[in-house]
Amino acid sequence: MGDRSPKSNQKKSSQKQVKASSADLKKKKAVADKQSAEKKK
Repeated sequence: MGDRSPKSNQKKSSQKQVKASSADLKKKKAVADKQSAEKKK
């Protein structure tokens, strides 16, 4: 079908990267939130 075209493969890989980077940002934000909470104490 159309799955073999390079465009659809690029889309899939870019979506994976977006998911990974957003998960990374969430982790960093959680760490930053923890640190700021500790500073407030």
